[in-house]
Amino acid sequence: MIVKAIKTRKVTAGSGTLLELLDEYLTELKENSVIAITSKVAALCEGRIVPKDQANKQDLVVREADYYLPKNLSKYGFSFTIIHNTLAPAAGVDESNGNGNYVLWPIDPQKTVNEVRHYLKKRFGLREIGVILTDSTARPLHYGTEGVAIRYSGFSPSNNYIGTPDLFGRTLEVSISNVVDALASAAVVVMGEGAEQTPIAVISDIPFVAFQDHDPTLEELKKFYLEHMEDDLFEPFLRQMGWREGGHRGKG
Repeated sequence: MIVKAIKTRKVTAGSGTLLELLDEYLTELKENSVIAITSKVAALCEGRIVPKDQANKQDLVVREADYYLPKNLSKYGFSFTIIHNTLAPAAGVDESNGNGNYVLWPIDPQKTVNEVRHYLKKRFGLREIGVILTDSTARPLHYGTEGVAIRYSGFSPSNNYIGTPDLFGRTLEVSISNVVDALASAAVVVMGEGAEQTPIAVISDIPFVAFQDHDPTLEELKKFYLEHMEDDLFEPFLRQMGWREGGHRGKG
């Protein structure tokens, strides 16, 4: 697998659309590649910002979240949230590289990745490419952050090994490889977390990725992004937390 980060100009709200940014810096693209784009740069291109002196961060977090926990439960003052089927601190509301603004997640991440995929297919005359919108989050009991896919388009997000034999002939019962988050994590570690100014990455030489010629259907998304906590492996932990409904609940 090859992951190549692409350096761009500084992106600020109002400095151009995401497609214009891709036109400017993505000069070539090969068949069977996946393009990773940070959610922050996509949000900035959409103008999804709120000046810090005009809003309270916790109010924004509650507004953006599907579910949230009060920030006083964390000794670090983080309000943990669920947004777009993703467990994330602060509903993605971030101030790093925001130039005095809080930067939110894109308003419709699935629409964003679908539109980028269709555009790049047409621009480069390709049949099979994928797009991932990434952000960073923490893994419980591990220090530091890693990349996660907010939304994807153009390929199967997982490889299912259930029903196949292992090396010794035992039938696998629960093994499903999370391809999309693994790709997101690889892209984010290459793109960096600070002032690298590389918010786009191209991932190639990925024979384990099953490309698709359509946007993910609602049923496909439901099979990957779990709708209900009770279906999650970590449900015993999640259901204990006393989640409160946020302002985004039921809006998409």
